Amino acid sequence: MNYRHIYHAGNFADVLKHAVLALVIEHLKIKPQPFRVIDTHAGVGLYDLTSVEAQKTGEWRDGIGRILASPPPAQVAEILAPYLGALRDRNDDDTGETPASYPGSPLLARRLMRRGDRLVANEAHPDDAEALAALFAKDPAAKVMAIDGWAALKALLPPKERRGVVLIDPPFEEPGEFRRLLEGLANAHRRFATGTVIIWYPVKDTRAVRAFQRDAAALGLPKLLSVELYVRPPHLEGELSGTGLLILNPPYTLEEKLARLLPYFVQTLARAKGAESRLTWLTGERVA
Repeated sequence: MNYRHIYHAGNFADVLKHAVLALVIEHLKIKPQPFRVIDTHAGVGLYDLTSVEAQKTGEWRDGIGRILASPPPAQVAEILAPYLGALRDRNDDDTGETPASYPGSPLLARRLMRRGDRLVANEAHPDDAEALAALFAKDPAAKVMAIDGWAALKALLPPKERRGVVLIDPPFEEPGEFRRLLEGLANAHRRFATGTVIIWYPVKDTRAVRAFQRDAAALGLPKLLSVELYVRPPHLEGELSGTGLLILNPPYTLEEKLARLLPYFVQTLARAKGAESRLTWLTGERVA
């Protein structure tokens, strides 16, 4: 368990993942009934972008740094408002192009939730779990757990509210993560069939990713949407060329918003010629 997200916080993968999470939460808020956010691999919750670790890689500069330096057009700005609003709240409403900190998924979710909504954030890494617990120590609406993320998924579903979103965001530091993602997706649907589940994965080997998507489609789950963002040509193997999300039961407004958002991300976050995005229904909706 050597993975530390501080080296990658705020990078292009975080931008896509957290923008989508924010949109899902905003959709859940349309109805007055409370909901629950479950984050199975939560990290520390807040990342210091001025730290030695973050400065060493500087990945945030080509992620959230570019977004802040390239104000989007009005329609895109409206879509990004929940995500960027949470970031600015954490940075005293004035991030400029150099934010001092970056909120991870549990803190982002907590800042968007309403009174009565609940957060469960799980992190297995002992040091990160301790930091996460300290971050939410005085927050009665947030519960922190420190067990294996896949065990947490089984233990926490279904939520008593019967409404909510589950984020599964493993570090991909061990072999077999795609297999575990498939098992987790199937398990989440069995236990929480009406819930939205967001699964994140890196794109380093496009053949492995396409096999994963085929296996996910073969599960026969309803309404499974694939979202991918490539900052480099996707045929390059062995390096992080892109990032992807599988979304089970996405809000009905999400596809249209992503169709407007993704071209801006490609234009703003591209690292090489050939950057692109893909938005595909694996099952349900527009699948022929």
